[in-house]
Amino acid sequence: MKKLIKLLTITLALITLTACSILDNLIDGSDGRSFAETRADFTTTLTQQNNNQNPIPTPPEGVFELVHYPSEVGYLAAFVSPDPGDGQLHPLMIWIVGGWNYGISDLPWSYPEWDNDQTGSAFREAGILMMYPSFRGANGNPGYFETLYGDINDILAALEFAAALPYVDPNRVYLGGHSTGGTRVLLASALTDAFRATFSFGPVADIGNHNRAQFTFDLNDREERRMRSPIHWMGDISSPTFIFEGAGGGASTAADVRRLGEASDNVDVHTFIIEGGDHFDILAPVTGLVAQKILQDTGASVNITLTDSQIQTAMNQTSPSSPQPIMLPYRNEDVGISFLRPVTWHGHPAGEEARFIYMADFNDDNFWTASSMLVEMYLADGLLSAEQLEEILGLDPSEHILREGQINNHPAYIWEGILDYGDLFFSKVVIAQYGERLLILEFFVSELYIEPSRIMFERVVDSLRFE
Repeated sequence: MKKLIKLLTITLALITLTACSILDNLIDGSDGRSFAETRADFTTTLTQQNNNQNPIPTPPEGVFELVHYPSEVGYLAAFVSPDPGDGQLHPLMIWIVGGWNYGISDLPWSYPEWDNDQTGSAFREAGILMMYPSFRGANGNPGYFETLYGDINDILAALEFAAALPYVDPNRVYLGGHSTGGTRVLLASALTDAFRATFSFGPVADIGNHNRAQFTFDLNDREERRMRSPIHWMGDISSPTFIFEGAGGGASTAADVRRLGEASDNVDVHTFIIEGGDHFDILAPVTGLVAQKILQDTGASVNITLTDSQIQTAMNQTSPSSPQPIMLPYRNEDVGISFLRPVTWHGHPAGEEARFIYMADFNDDNFWTASSMLVEMYLADGLLSAEQLEEILGLDPSEHILREGQINNHPAYIWEGILDYGDLFFSKVVIAQYGERLLILEFFVSELYIEPSRIMFERVVDSLRFE
């Protein structure tokens, strides 16, 4: 009996070892070949041939340029930071947005919500150059949507394009992405070691865990699925790769990130489950932290380390009340003034020769697009007093608080108050007199956004120049 029990024990042990060996092969590549080698011998079969002709918005001049980078299917559109013009080589972040979005939109210069900042704006604000690539099938690009297959090749093509730009340091091109974008960048990191470092936010381990509504391949085909699932290729990653998810999960769960960390003992893979965070609210604080790490990563070899303590400190930041818009120099020829204008604002004539309204073409729930500025220019005979100006403008001293100051070395009056137009609005009126000209600026925004708007309005006023 003892011999039988021993024989059974040995047999069970062999079965267990065999099962573990099979599992290891399934995770690391069923035949021991690398991800790159396996893909080289594989051709995907699409069950749908989908694409779109979504228009590409014009990027704000001086912030991004529309370029077209070469890929295996043809030229693909992208937004790229322009040459800073300082003769230096700069680090660049290729940022891949989330969702089943293969194209580019106005997201790069949109409002970066603190609890859901998918814009990657922290990198740009830190002075890191940016590239937002579109993929095959989108925005009128050649090809079709391939659901994390051909679009991974497009990421590598974007890298080659970015590294060749004369103002980009080819040894400091980074890759980052969120959600579906996070899964894409993991697959790209397993395919090449050419990225300086990769930062993946909220990826999935197996593509089957993504929203399947827009899959363009047969999920039941084991090999098609394996080619698109990072869990099988974590051992192929050979450059520093950092994976983040909030413990609260969301569209992607913390369990996926744990699985990815456990799939291999790869020293280049670093996973972080962030307590008190979810799939979205980790983005702003952690990208801000990562941006600072990138700025410090200047040596010949990668020098980026992240700890749970550093990430938790970043998460504990107080949510900023005023994520300010991108503001660019602007000149109004008719009025003869220049100032910094939020890129979301556009100028429109307001019925009179020297009267213009500046506002966004859309109205979202943020102060960038909920605010507006009226600019008027008049001729004045002599220097007018505050009382005379109040009478001309119909300002009620009981509603507006007056202070005197200077703008560009010219005397100015500034009124602030709350007006009731059915809804309450914050109003700021700035009047500056220079020579015979009287410049009037009137700012309006919902009472909900007084404090952050005040900062933006002050920047506009401080930048005023009379010509």
